[in-house]
Amino acid sequence: MDGTLDHTMLRVSDLEESLDWYQTHLEYEEKDRYEGDGFTIVYLGPEEMHEESAMLELTHNEGEDVELGDAWGHVAVRVPEGELEEHYEQLMDEGVEDYRDPESCGGRYAFVKDPDGHEVEIVQRDHGETWSLDHTMIRVEDADEALGFWTRKFEYDEVGRWEADTFANYFVEPREAADEAMSVELTYNYDGRTYEQGDAWGHLCVRVDDLADDWEQLLEREAPDYRDPESNDDMYAFTTDQDGHEIELLERDPEAVEAESLFPF
Repeated sequence: MDGTLDHTMLRVSDLEESLDWYQTHLEYEEKDRYEGDGFTIVYLGPEEMHEESAMLELTHNEGEDVELGDAWGHVAVRVPEGELEEHYEQLMDEGVEDYRDPESCGGRYAFVKDPDGHEVEIVQRDHGETWSLDHTMIRVEDADEALGFWTRKFEYDEVGRWEADTFANYFVEPREAADEAMSVELTYNYDGRTYEQGDAWGHLCVRVDDLADDWEQLLEREAPDYRDPESNDDMYAFTTDQDGHEIELLERDPEAVEAESLFPF
């Protein structure tokens, strides 16, 4: 199994407004688009992307507004070390909502919101393209189960953690992943709270080498059989983690980012 995180999907209420926001403020370009029956999918990312970099997928269902849940937290994007304040002020000058500025976050990171209220964290890194996806944060109800899911099912490694008085953050990613790859941040609150999924958060997508073989391997590792390849015309499949977060499996040639179409169909 490849294991590289290919993209994270968010649902949006107004596609053109969201596209304008990400293309204007994060300087994303449209990588691909698919018009379905009553929905549209658009892939976005920086102009230059490493082969292990993740894209942002925006999905819009016609006539539907989206509802944020608290089971999903945010996507994080990168800016160069020492340039957090500069890039945050640039966003403020462009009219982006002042949500959590660098000063309120100890000068280490900041947060803004997109038109649907999706939180976008800004982190400082010495690698990756400016505004490229650094990690996606999801909230989990049992840290041991969540870490076990990613390490057993997908052979991910825990690459970082931060434990506070009331919560902990655990970062997992594929073994030997490139610095430019996206990680998953698992946030665990110690108070035993439960979460609502909502429909504004969609899924994470993991690249696989062979959809059929890797799907069978996941089932052998007792991953939930949520939407198997056959039910999706053998183009992709979905499993879920212990909290119901959806995880897509997709065969994708990394060089397809520069090709005419990213879609495998």
